[in-house]
Amino acid sequence: QVQLVESGGGLVQAGASLRLSCAAFGGTFGSYYMGWFRQAPGKEREFVAFISTSGRTIYYADPVKGRFTISRDNAKNTVYLQMNSLKPEDTAFYYCAADLRYYSAYVEPAKYTYWGQGTQVTVSS
Repeated sequence: QVQLVESGGGLVQAGASLRLSCAAFGGTFGSYYMGWFRQAPGKEREFVAFISTSGRTIYYADPVKGRFTISRDNAKNTVYLQMNSLKPEDTAFYYCAADLRYYSAYVEPAKYTYWGQGTQVTVSS
């Protein structure tokens, strides 16, 4: 069983960058498929990015393609989300998620067993 702790959120102006981190405790981190999701007030949780156990397979949601980069360091038990050119519409609570199994429906929150507590990202215009 793995526990996930996100950090790195904050309040920034449009166009700025932030790097979110998600540290994993317990379990074998390199065995987990990892995802980043976000949830804005009044909206459903939505997929942001996915990375496979090795890091060789990566997917992004269309709204963040070209601006966000997901990566992982299995030696440090950490997955990252580098967010550049932030926009006000990126404002949300950001969560990392993990599961031992790969699902083709990796965009669905229900496919992930473990979740962090989230970190707030606010982008002002």
